[in-house]
Amino acid sequence: MSSGLRDYGFTAMGSPGLIRLYSPERRQADAAAAAAMNEIARIENRYSRFLPDSVLSGLNRVGRAGGAIEVDAETAGIVDYAFSCHRKSGGLFDITAGCLRQAWDFSVPRLPDRRTVEELLRRVGLDKLDWRSPRLTFTQPGMELDFGGICKEYAVDRAAETCLSHGLDHGLIDLGGDIRVLGPQADGAPWPIGVRHPRMPGSLAASLMLGGGGMATSGDYERFIEVDGTRYCHILDPRSGWPISGLSSVTVLAGSCLLAGSVATIAMLKGRDGADWLRGLNVTHLWIDAEGRQGGNVPPPEGATPGY
Repeated sequence: MSSGLRDYGFTAMGSPGLIRLYSPERRQADAAAAAAMNEIARIENRYSRFLPDSVLSGLNRVGRAGGAIEVDAETAGIVDYAFSCHRKSGGLFDITAGCLRQAWDFSVPRLPDRRTVEELLRRVGLDKLDWRSPRLTFTQPGMELDFGGICKEYAVDRAAETCLSHGLDHGLIDLGGDIRVLGPQADGAPWPIGVRHPRMPGSLAASLMLGGGGMATSGDYERFIEVDGTRYCHILDPRSGWPISGLSSVTVLAGSCLLAGSVATIAMLKGRDGADWLRGLNVTHLWIDAEGRQGGNVPPPEGATPGY
């Protein structure tokens, strides 16, 4: 590692993290990294569904009972963004699909009862939310929100902005493969990033060079079960209540990690139509389908190794 380039490892939101910063002054880099990690922890504490006192848990308590609640400005921004993703995805990106977790347990290779899924689907649908900022109304009881596909990426962007506010503009934030680049390396060169292959552990699907912006990957390979030779991943179609199929992995580069992550998630939700949808967008992307076919507009790996 060159002089002035410093790494800070951490864990948040169930994922390993890395902050890589360039600064001739260690004190400046240490302060920026600490502030960035604190910002990620703050967002996790507000929006984790595993913490009973989080903002999201409070929303879901109202959702389960039915009724209305007023939210703060940060939460309103997240809800606004979720509604925008819902519109742009044709209804596939739906934060009300959280209740479907009651049917799906990806720790055991067993499929849920179809009648249970159908019953839960009655509580799914953004049309069942009345959103008049800052007032959010759940029009029927038993609803549950899930900010997956938004909060981790949002946290990465906020951490990057925190580092920039400390005067650092050479570095990157990586949280479980969701990445935001502050700016190029100190010599002006972009950062080499390897994209993991979804079916070949330790192998790369692509090798990218990032000088700025965000990158995110959505895939079926981290949480899934196999039943009778069929893979069922954790990404659920809000229309059927069952896991999506067709694509194994989608990686997107965009101006922010949040935008890259939501585009990648929407493409996965679209299944085999996701590749055509991505081609119609002005973003750099890579997709790999269930048969191992690969497409997009990124170069193939050339001697890169996973990670950095």
